[in-house]
Amino acid sequence: MSNLPSYDLARPSRFDSMQPIRPSQPLLTPEQIAQMMSNAHKQIEEKKRLKELRDSGVIVTNNDEKNHVSDINSRSTIESAPKPVALLDGKKIAELKAQLQARIANLPSERRPTPLILNAEGRTVDQSGKEVQLIQRMPTLKANIRAQKKEQYIKLNHEKLSSQIAENKFVDTRLENKAAHRSRKLFRFHEKGTFESIGKKLRTKAQLELLQKDIAQKAKTTGISAAARLALLSSIVPKKQSKEDDIPVVEWWDGFIMKDSCYEDCILNQQEPKDKFDGITQLIEHPIQIKPPLFLTKKEKKKLRRQNRREAWKEKQEKIRLGLEPPPEPKIKMSNMMRVLGQQAVQDPTKIEAHVREQIMKRQKAHEENNAARKLTGEQKKQKKIRKIKEDTNTGVYVTVYRVLNLNNPAKKFKIEANIKQLLMTGVVVIYKNVNVVVVEGGPRQQRKFKRLMMNRIKWSDDVLPSTSTTNQTSETENKTENKCFLVWEGLVKNRAFGEVKFKISPNESFAREIFKNHRVEHYWDLAYSISILDSAET
Repeated sequence: MSNLPSYDLARPSRFDSMQPIRPSQPLLTPEQIAQMMSNAHKQIEEKKRLKELRDSGVIVTNNDEKNHVSDINSRSTIESAPKPVALLDGKKIAELKAQLQARIANLPSERRPTPLILNAEGRTVDQSGKEVQLIQRMPTLKANIRAQKKEQYIKLNHEKLSSQIAENKFVDTRLENKAAHRSRKLFRFHEKGTFESIGKKLRTKAQLELLQKDIAQKAKTTGISAAARLALLSSIVPKKQSKEDDIPVVEWWDGFIMKDSCYEDCILNQQEPKDKFDGITQLIEHPIQIKPPLFLTKKEKKKLRRQNRREAWKEKQEKIRLGLEPPPEPKIKMSNMMRVLGQQAVQDPTKIEAHVREQIMKRQKAHEENNAARKLTGEQKKQKKIRKIKEDTNTGVYVTVYRVLNLNNPAKKFKIEANIKQLLMTGVVVIYKNVNVVVVEGGPRQQRKFKRLMMNRIKWSDDVLPSTSTTNQTSETENKTENKCFLVWEGLVKNRAFGEVKFKISPNESFAREIFKNHRVEHYWDLAYSISILDSAET
């Protein structure tokens, strides 16, 4: 027992220093809660009583109601004053009361119209017995209502503007300021016969123009117009022709305002010049707008055509409306005959059918005549074809030089010549052994077509060329080589060197070079001949 550790039983605990927890007190006592509920009931009852008084006709103002409710609240507050022991609980009770009062005040009150009181004579009176003049609402138009609103708006704006002007010291009050006012568009009915008179004037004008044209044409054929024009010119032109170097006595700009014929007389007279503004008017001459040469796109051209067609259609409709042109006949067909003619087709169908067929034949004949009138003649077709093929070579001429190994085949020679003539090209064909030079001049499209002919369309490989073997001099066998066409050079030059295409056979190379030298293009031959020598050296 002596070996066991000893424990001090009198040692204090750390929990002894802590204060004991008091039991939690309730926020409100049952008596306070009962008092609050009784106050709320009193307020509700008072609200109901005030509402009944208002419905019965007694005037109760909002201030009275608020004062009454505040008295009740004050009494309830005094009665339910918190004990000095629990001040925190009293604050919370006051907050709850304030919230309850705010909710009761926000309750919607039903407002009913005041009761109608009539006296013995049947007139409307108020609660004091005085007669009440009721507002009589009469039916009116919207236009009158708008006019009244407009007058009120103008009056308010005028008052506002006048006050602003009075404040501004830089505004002259003697000037009248007109408000911006848009004039109303009114119905303007034309009098009977207005358009008939306009149509009559237009018809008279058209007849007068037709008569003037007829007179002018007859005068032109007889020679009267030329004589009359000469007589008019002789009367206008003065007899004495003034030279360019002659100084005029009076400048033309002074002649309008000067009375005398010279400056000296005007100075001696010392009179104020008279105004002679005979040819001067208030009119301004506007020149006719010239359409600029613009490049229009396909979409813009289509839009322009559509607008022009629309204007022509409107003009035609206006002429028909004015009676200058007869209205077009209805387009009657066998399919719409009954719908267009109606009762007439039922009465005599055979006659109507013959009439419809006659109109159909008439329309077809007019259509064929229009097509025949638009149809081009043989000469016009030829000119059109030439216009499509021919190209403008003023800015430059495209030249192409070809070399053919063998050009003895007459069919291929004919193809070359015919295509050059059809494409309206110029050039020359020089034939010499294996250096057959073809030179053509023309535009870019012409060159493309001729190049396709020479390089693709003509089958040069069909012609087989015999050539003696160089390796075996004693051999009598001959090796065969294919005919070919080579593009030597193509480019742009300033002017044409040749005229219509011609075939020229050359016995030797110097003669061939002389042909090109005569046209100052010997370099074409030099280039083709040098390339042929290089090709033969390689093989």
